[in-house]
Amino acid sequence: MTWSDWKWQLQNRITNLADLEGKISLTEEERDCFAQAYEQFQFAVTPYYLARLDQNNPNCPIRKQILPRSGELVRRPNEIDDPLAEETYMPVKGVTHRYPDRAIWYISHVCAVYCRFCTRKRKVSLPEETPNRNEWEKALEYFRTQTKLREVILSGGDPLTLSDSSLDYLLGELKQIPHLNHIRIHTRHPVTMPMRLTESLNSVFSKYFPIYMVTHFNHPNEISEETKFYVMRMIKEGHISVFNQSVLLAGINDDAKILSDLNYKLISIGIKPYYLHQCDEVFGSSDFVVPMEKGIEIYRKLRGYHSGITIPSYVKDLTGGGGKVLLSPNYLQKKTEKGYLFQNYLGDEYEVGH
Repeated sequence: MTWSDWKWQLQNRITNLADLEGKISLTEEERDCFAQAYEQFQFAVTPYYLARLDQNNPNCPIRKQILPRSGELVRRPNEIDDPLAEETYMPVKGVTHRYPDRAIWYISHVCAVYCRFCTRKRKVSLPEETPNRNEWEKALEYFRTQTKLREVILSGGDPLTLSDSSLDYLLGELKQIPHLNHIRIHTRHPVTMPMRLTESLNSVFSKYFPIYMVTHFNHPNEISEETKFYVMRMIKEGHISVFNQSVLLAGINDDAKILSDLNYKLISIGIKPYYLHQCDEVFGSSDFVVPMEKGIEIYRKLRGYHSGITIPSYVKDLTGGGGKVLLSPNYLQKKTEKGYLFQNYLGDEYEVGH
């Protein structure tokens, strides 16, 4: 196995402090925070993604996404473990069915890299959270009975950690459900382990057109020559439509120029910017939160001065399962003592803490 083998990348992930210190120099604060954060959250990074880190820059945007920081250990009053109420809307293990026409299917607990701002930090890396083969069949039967469903979203963890044969089986079963219009795959492997996009995987994808992939680039430094090669080959061979959702992250991409550079680079390799997310109110996100007023100002600079095809929608996924709302002066409701008041698509009011 070699560097370009995705299984080698997974098997050689750095998962503990001792191995990490053998690869990069850590500050005393990073070392202390790592030990404390490790008691609650898992750590893992592929050799590929770690190599993208700039060791001479303490503010490296990749470094900040990889390493635990002090804010990760602070729980604000508005932060909870399951901010999107995914467990509340779970009729079958692994399936979140919140909207009538679409459902999320959590089919893997493994990620190539465990992002420090992840909404699912509570359960990624826990094998018991992932449906087994028998539970796959229960989920598939549930999808068959829900005739209002138009879309199933494969998520995780990262669904592309499954084997090609498993993905082939799941996609094949889903494609046989007559009321499903299309399938979506959410994955960060194009960012953290692009060599997973093999020719054999592309062959699987090409059998089940149309498939839509949503990936997760947050900074232009994450787009390497390897990214370009594997993503562009997948689009051509797998006939995949690829979109990107970023999270607005303090000190990483909360700047109009950085986001503009990212979005133009994405378009140049065939990825359409889709969403720019306000950070979810999940425990451990304190250091990443960008004030909404600043986010709206950044978005105004993008919207007014750059090609429309490069512009994502700036959204907030409402805590408590209220769904996404657009963040703009036209949608921002009144300010409250705790934060802001929004109305979702049904007219229900939700208070957002930041």
